[in-house]
Amino acid sequence: MTMLWILLALLVALAVYDLCQRRHAILRNFPIVGHLRYLLEMVGPELRQYIVTDNDEERPFSRDQRRWVYASSKKQNNYFGFGTDNDLELTPNYLIWKHATFARDEPRAGHGPVRVPCAKVLGGARQRRRAFRPQSMIYTSAMSFGSLSAAAVEAINKGCKIAGSLQNTGEGGVAPPHDHGGPLIWQLGTGYFGARGKDGGFDRGRFLETLGKHDVRAIEIKLSQGAKPGHGGILPAAKVTAEIAGIRGIPMGEDCLSPAAHKAFRDADSLLDFVEMLAEISGGLPIGIKSAVGEASFWHDLAREMATGDRGVDFITVDGGEGGTGAAPAVFADHVALPFKIGMARVFQTFVAHGGDRRVVFFGSGKLGFPHQALFASALGCDMIGVAREAMLAIGCIQAQRCHTGHCPTGVATQNKWLMRGLDPTHKAARLANYLLTLQSEMLWLCHAAGLAHPAQATLDHFELLDDRFEARSPRAVFGYAADEGVPQAAQVAELEQIMYGAG
Repeated sequence: MTMLWILLALLVALAVYDLCQRRHAILRNFPIVGHLRYLLEMVGPELRQYIVTDNDEERPFSRDQRRWVYASSKKQNNYFGFGTDNDLELTPNYLIWKHATFARDEPRAGHGPVRVPCAKVLGGARQRRRAFRPQSMIYTSAMSFGSLSAAAVEAINKGCKIAGSLQNTGEGGVAPPHDHGGPLIWQLGTGYFGARGKDGGFDRGRFLETLGKHDVRAIEIKLSQGAKPGHGGILPAAKVTAEIAGIRGIPMGEDCLSPAAHKAFRDADSLLDFVEMLAEISGGLPIGIKSAVGEASFWHDLAREMATGDRGVDFITVDGGEGGTGAAPAVFADHVALPFKIGMARVFQTFVAHGGDRRVVFFGSGKLGFPHQALFASALGCDMIGVAREAMLAIGCIQAQRCHTGHCPTGVATQNKWLMRGLDPTHKAARLANYLLTLQSEMLWLCHAAGLAHPAQATLDHFELLDDRFEARSPRAVFGYAADEGVPQAAQVAELEQIMYGAG
């Protein structure tokens, strides 16, 4: 009885507060009951995710896509029964992979997943002293410590070690959670975290100090990213812990807002000077850039500078406007930068026009973590495929879309210690590795169905695009590619087969 009176008193107090407050008209007009509206709004994504939407309706990832990632990461049955529930005849730009009448037999059948190496040597074209061929053409794209929890970053690093994949650090610097055996691509953003001077610019001493502590295999200079191109990174104050502030060299209690542009360079010419300086002082590490694609003049300037001189980037990461794992202004996430397929085609064709496409390793990111999308990216010219949100799903993300709040319920995108405790890095590392290897295996299944040995052999002629008018279009015509652009030569394919399958 006492509890009933306490509950009644609390409801009366809440009603009085609602009637007196002036900030919310709904609560003032409908005390107590009005709170249901905010509660339903708060759990709206979860209600839609589990009750309302169909298997292929949700964004950014549908229920079927999430189910495939979850099942692959857990080594469960990731097959689907009773045929496709996609509407092939009424879906615009529906991607079809054209199999061969006589498929290629599966090499080493029954021997488990096979790592698919990169078709090019990273840094090889410019003869960098620390050039190497990535063991896996699938890597985890840029996700910063800070945006993700320490447990999540550790899980990704350990998973990358198991799968033989590279891990991109994101722009938040290199941190202890990155030191569990997984090889790193260190991303240098406009904030230069990990190499940041007191003035907020690049500091050579700090750069070398960070390199000396971690297993960095390549450096990626971030010009912009798909989630918020031209705006700079955003880490809300709620996620800035003392450890993160120390690693980044920033104050606590404030939003960490990276500048929109770099201090170290302002155009393609000065960018290449910066690239060559980093390559020299790092002992010959491959150096690349990452950017979403907007205006085209920069890419023409860069390709022209590289074609006529001794300077050049070793790799280019094209980020699609549909990408993004962290916080971003809605207008930037929705309306700035081209989607991956269009952006990648424009950049690749620019380098083809200047004769530099074979001297650059092309990385791609932006919802490419599914076999057919990864293979299409390869046909567009990508040598490396980045996965970010798909990797988050593999380690437990449920697409709650709370990344920007610090209240991720699965401990992936939060610095809340109570929420992080639910994520076991060792267990989740195995799940990530399973997903990365399954993705490569199923890409090879598609290749073998078309008589190919490696995704690098895929061309746009292996695909068709269906529309909603019972017609099909050639992707080669849509994107304006000439025949066999970027396809490796026979000797290159033989070398890749030897790496993957051995003599037998």
